[in-house]
Amino acid sequence: MPSGTSQAGSTRRTFGIQTLQNCTWPELKERWARFESLGFDSLWLPDHFVPTAHPDGPWFEAWTLLGALAMVATRPRIGVLVSSNTFRHPPLLAKMAVTVDHISDGRLELGIGAGWFVPEHEMFGLDFPPTKELVDRYMEAVRLIDAYLRNDRTSFDGTYYTLRDAPNRPAPIQRPRPPLMLGAHGPRMIRFAARYADTWNSRGTPEEIRQRNETLDEACAKIGRDPREITRSLLYVIAQMPEEQPWASVDAFEDFVGRFSEAGMSDFILQPPPPEQFAIVERIAHDVIPRLR
Repeated sequence: MPSGTSQAGSTRRTFGIQTLQNCTWPELKERWARFESLGFDSLWLPDHFVPTAHPDGPWFEAWTLLGALAMVATRPRIGVLVSSNTFRHPPLLAKMAVTVDHISDGRLELGIGAGWFVPEHEMFGLDFPPTKELVDRYMEAVRLIDAYLRNDRTSFDGTYYTLRDAPNRPAPIQRPRPPLMLGAHGPRMIRFAARYADTWNSRGTPEEIRQRNETLDEACAKIGRDPREITRSLLYVIAQMPEEQPWASVDAFEDFVGRFSEAGMSDFILQPPPPEQFAIVERIAHDVIPRLR
């Protein structure tokens, strides 16, 4: 194992695609069917109300879309990467997750994040609290959702959210609950992920990812959790990682996966290039990914 590499996660790599919902419904159906046929392990949607790069453009709501796309792609794991806690009341998100878990026959990965894109909150009249409260609300929401999904009835008394003998019926297909994918970049949220995450997701440079993996390992050690229980997941966002070009060529993709694997990641979720460049995705899916797994 390379020096400084995280000790957590499986040696088997998995590969997923995160599509954007800024095209038509027929186009989205075709893309998800195509990516499924290429053998990707998971398919994802981001959670926004508008495109972050071009806020005036078209954009479908993620969870409604996910329920429909679960009927299009019937084999991969699916999810929203990640659901903004500021958008939905946590018990509502939990009920939505159970519903999609049934629609997908137990393929849901429940991604949850704190929220970050201020302009869409302002556009839609949503509160965006100061950072400490934003994170406090997120942590409380995750605790509530975790408890609710594991139990038949749940009561919860928090600072921001409450439940009063709330039934969880039908229960999710996946037991004790759908896996939680927690998006976290800062030390406080990473330490929280050490306790609740089945998968931890982040993005950044290899060095940033290496440091965050070490923070997660240390946090697991402090609470007595085996760090190998947490899958380490990287999200490649084209607009936010311009220095990386994994779709430029087969060699570029292998180099990208190799560097971030050494930093501790085993689950790779990538936004695809524009449709006119899908030929490289097909080549990588056929010739490279089976070997890299």
